[in-house]
Amino acid sequence: MFLHLGDGYMIPSHEVVLIGDLENTTSSEITREFMEISEEEGFIVDYSGGDPRSFVLTGETIYLSMISSKTLADRVDKFTEENGGY
Repeated sequence: MFLHLGDGYMIPSHEVVLIGDLENTTSSEITREFMEISEEEGFIVDYSGGDPRSFVLTGETIYLSMISSKTLADRVDKFTEENGGY
């Protein structure tokens, strides 16, 4: 299964480690520093069209999405329930 991140972009759902709300999680200094370093190192891919609401962490990349973290998590949960897992 693939997780649709918006604007036609998808990633394999089995690669998802964490789905986070960008506004709530970046209030932490440690998280902001992690995101800044990740961007400097080229690990962030922006699929948000310049309006990020959430991020999806995989083993190697952080994807920014314009879709809320709740909606992304619901998409993964719905597929998992319907198919008995990945």
